[in-house]
Parts: sequence; C-alpha cells; structure tokens
Amino acid sequence: MAKRFDLVVFDWDGTLLDSAAAIVSAIQAACVDLGLPVPIDAQARHVIGLGLSDALRSAVPDLEPAQYPLMVERYRHHYLSRDHELALFAGAVELVRELEAAGHLLAVATGKSRLGLDRALKVSGLGPHFHSSRCADECFSKPHPQMLEELMAELAVAPERTVMIGDTTHDLQMARNAGVDALAVSYGAHEPEVLLAHGPLETFSRLEDLAAWLRHHA
Repeated sequence: MAKRFDLVVFDWDGTLLDSAAAIVSAIQAACVDLGLPVPIDAQARHVIGLGLSDALRSAVPDLEPAQYPLMVERYRHHYLSRDHELALFAGAVELVRELEAAGHLLAVATGKSRLGLDRALKVSGLGPHFHSSRCADECFSKPHPQMLEELMAELAVAPERTVMIGDTTHDLQMARNAGVDALAVSYGAHEPEVLLAHGPLETFSRLEDLAAWLRHHA
C-alpha cells in the first residue's frame, strides 16, 4: 500500500511517555509549596501539552506574575524527582522503529523545553530515530500551528502528507490550525469524549491499536 503520510509527528508526554500522572502530581506539589490553591486532577491534566508557563498560568489562575519563576522551579523540582520512574508506553519503541523502517519521516512537537526533550530522547534511546523536533521554548505554545509549520518546512512535507499524533485537545487544535490530519490517543491526559469533539481521524485507547492503524493506513 502506498504511503498516505510522509511525516508522522508525535507529541511526547502522554503519547509516547507515560508521564501524565507525574505532571499532575508535580503541579499540585508546587502549589502546596507556594501556599496556592491546589488544582484538582482534571484541571491539572487539562493543561498538559502546553508550554510550561502557559500551563501553570491556566492550572493556577491565582498565580501572581512575580511568582512564575518560583512556581516553575518548584514544578521542575517535583517532576525531576520522579523522572527516573517514568517509562515509555509499552510498544512505543517498536512503533517508532517500525515507522522509520517503513520510510516515514518522524518528528516530535512537544510542550517540553528543549533541554527536557533532549534529555528524554537520550534516556529513552529514541533520539536517533527522529528527524526533527520542536519545543515550547522555541515556538509559540500549542495550539498555535508554528511547531508543525516549521517541521513541515524543514522536512519539505506538505500538510496533506503530515499527521499529528497526540493525547490532548491542544495537539488536535494545533493540527487543525496547521491544516494537517490528527490521530488521538485516549490513554494519556484528556478523556476520549473531549478528544472526539475535535475531529481526529481516529481515537485509540491503546498504543497497539494506534500502531495497527498506522501499519495499514499511514
């Protein structure tokens, strides 16, 4: 079967890396450190995928601008304290290798910082399999289309030959804003019904089902 997509772009947290719970916990712990109202799990989960400053501003609306640097520092402290416990979802490594072997260009578009993504790519061993990436401290935060637009320009791939895969509405909105198709996974941060409302081609509750769809349709 001829390839439908030349470029496959993955979100990282909640899509390839099982990190949503750790992010929620780190946001809540940082709020406790600063004596701020602690967001409920659903509120903290909703901001996953955004750039860190935008995420904290949304999750903690009472945060004063002068407190942003300290909030970021406390969030990173708590997240990195659990970083060694985090793992890729089962089958993620095999999926990435299979897509590369099939001739797809692969990229990452993430709300992580460049430092954070580079570290994650190195620790996971997946770095050599991705042809490019964009991070929240290099571009406008999702759902702005800049990350996808820059990746497509760099790799010389048209929007109709690109697909974005993510676990949040921010990923799906970014894809729509960039004029590319999107696939949603519901095992990460956002609930299936919320993802479906944003019109992905398909929504998958298991990574193995995503892999099967890509094998036969991408």
